[in-house]
Amino acid sequence: MVQRILILQGHPDPAGGHLNHALAAAYREGAEQAGHLVQEIRLAELDFPLLRDPAQYHAPEVPEDIREAQRAIEAATHIVLFYPLWLGDMPALVKGFLEQVFRPAFVTGDDMTGLRHTRLERHSARIVVTMGMPALFYRWFYRAHSLKSLERNVFRFAGFAPVRHTLIGRAGGGKRARRRRLRQMHALGRLAR
Repeated sequence: MVQRILILQGHPDPAGGHLNHALAAAYREGAEQAGHLVQEIRLAELDFPLLRDPAQYHAPEVPEDIREAQRAIEAATHIVLFYPLWLGDMPALVKGFLEQVFRPAFVTGDDMTGLRHTRLERHSARIVVTMGMPALFYRWFYRAHSLKSLERNVFRFAGFAPVRHTLIGRAGGGKRARRRRLRQMHALGRLAR
């Protein structure tokens, strides 16, 4: 079955050339080879302000780049978010983007904050996080706290299921490990997972 995949490239450097960009490219290549429809949004190229008070968060008006991202998210059947782990969490750019996009009016279809979410049901997601530390250390010592929060409090709350993740430690390792990771992303892209 052909999936409509949206890649959200969350690396804050607009110049590209980082492991996150290579992983996203491998995922995209695999997905396109399998016949899936793929769109990519690079968060570093968007223009949006940070939200600074609850009134802004609940306001129905959003910046045009955010409105376009919301349309793309709604049209997709599978979302893949790539970002590097910075200070134990996602970069501020990714957090700011998610706060802008996942406003109550978008998630629930109105300005209420109820617990029933239908707009984004039947969407699945994968979160790919790169980090300098070993992935097992992040998972077991830090208990992947920021990743779990993102999965539960953003994606699952918005109705996404299933929500999967891939942790890539030591920023991909050496050349052999990097090639293995790129093959892994290519295979996940082919499967739209």
